[in-house]
Amino acid sequence: MSTAQQVPDILSPEFAADPYPAYRVMRESAPLILHEATQSWIVSRYEDVERVFKDLAGQFTTENYDWQIEPVHGRTILQLSGREHAVRRALVAPAFRGAELQEKFLPVIERNSRELIDAFRHTGRADLVTDYATRLPVNVIADMLGLDKADHDRFHGWYTTVIAFLGNLSGDPEVAAAGARTRVEFAEYMFPIIRERRENPGDDLLSTLCAAEVDGVRMSDEDIKAFCSLLLAAGGETTDKAIASIFANLLAHPEQLAAVREDRSLIPRAFAETLRYTPPVHMIMRQTATEVELSGGTVPAGATVTCLIGAANRDENRYRDPDRFDILRDDLTTTTAFSAAADHLAFALGRHFCVGALLAKAEVVTGVGQLLDAMPDLRPADGFDLVERGVFTRGPQSLPVRFTPAAA
Repeated sequence: MSTAQQVPDILSPEFAADPYPAYRVMRESAPLILHEATQSWIVSRYEDVERVFKDLAGQFTTENYDWQIEPVHGRTILQLSGREHAVRRALVAPAFRGAELQEKFLPVIERNSRELIDAFRHTGRADLVTDYATRLPVNVIADMLGLDKADHDRFHGWYTTVIAFLGNLSGDPEVAAAGARTRVEFAEYMFPIIRERRENPGDDLLSTLCAAEVDGVRMSDEDIKAFCSLLLAAGGETTDKAIASIFANLLAHPEQLAAVREDRSLIPRAFAETLRYTPPVHMIMRQTATEVELSGGTVPAGATVTCLIGAANRDENRYRDPDRFDILRDDLTTTTAFSAAADHLAFALGRHFCVGALLAKAEVVTGVGQLLDAMPDLRPADGFDLVERGVFTRGPQSLPVRFTPAAA
């Protein structure tokens, strides 16, 4: 085990500005750090993070979410295990894959993407973060649930507050209080809508969740509200940052942007490589059920383990030339990149693998394709300098671009 003194602290401004040099030092010389401020054990190597997520020996739990997520969402599927988790996942998973995703939600994604692009396609300029990426996933989820998109700004405010709560590693009391307020406000908003859908179901996802039953088990109003809260935050924040990061990476590598523009079947490759190279979520926590040996030492039972996805996804023992963005790399499998068999760690792995991975893929493939169609000569705005923000989740703060507008 190493102390944190040899590397920039994960709460330091230096780390926030650019975590990747620190990640390299951690992997090489401090693969297990007891971090005093967050009272957690930090792991950074691919083999260790993969082992924690897959948890084949039953040594890691998600009990950390009792304090990390429950105060803002209520009790969610992330905290469940065993039979309870399997039943709940069986209730919600069908909506996010296969025919249901293709038939019901792909048209929703296409329509919402087009509406956002219509607002700027004739202007020749856009900020791909504020005009598109931060809006598409929330609009899609609101539409899927049958909620009023006019409330977009409220949804966006709620999920931003929730993500700030999750990433509140320094324990800022104002961030914690705002998170607690959001839980109350979201419940007051959702409960009347849930009751109304139980009485008058439609063909939206919320009605599906209200009616879903597995082995005689149905979800309570509280269960549904918590899942919707999780969906807005997890689905909004991550896809938002992924879309922005894909374009940031492609604009920085014009030959790869040209290749994707020419051959749209490369979009999933560009997405998979972005998830590896600049993942939207840089940290996921777990809790040890037993004492565990990891690279660099022993973690005691009952400890919080902070898994650094951003570090593990650039492990030189797993990927060749890991600090290079390369959509054609042969050590990342695109065909499994959006399933629990993924060989990157951005969606986690194992039984808590991201239930929305295929929805995210559908949003990205649709959105990137439509944006490339609308902006044939896409380029960064003059003088633009990319700034990434975030420690727990991370992505471009803005992405101003120029293009020749389509004829009105």
